[in-house]
Amino acid sequence: MIRRVTVPALFPPPAYSHASVVEAGTRLAFLAGAVPLDADGKLVGEGDPVRQARQVIANLEEQLRAVGSGSDHVVATDVYVVSGEPAVLSAVWDVVEASGLSAGPHSSTLLGVACLGYTGQLVEITATAVVPDADAGS
Repeated sequence: MIRRVTVPALFPPPAYSHASVVEAGTRLAFLAGAVPLDADGKLVGEGDPVRQARQVIANLEEQLRAVGSGSDHVVATDVYVVSGEPAVLSAVWDVVEASGLSAGPHSSTLLGVACLGYTGQLVEITATAVVPDADAGS
């Protein structure tokens, strides 16, 4: 159902693939950006991008469950981090990699940005995932 492609003519990416191919007729979920807010709408991990990334991943996993999918079915993500420092972006990527999202590995873009939508927000992740047929099991 998902074919992940690492292009031999390109530099090998660390823990992600260059492309993911999904067969026509497969259901896809396009998830809004997961943010570091708890169920009460309070910011988690103020000033701490790693803690915020963990909350974002937890929220993303809830979004995936709600549509009948899971982190192993994610085919693409965009990871936004409020920072211009490669070390901060790498620390957030380490959380993404440890989460299981990169198990595919999925296709991803990691971006340093100037700001995000909520005051104090440092991390946001959007995702596209395959929604497997309930009777197919994958």
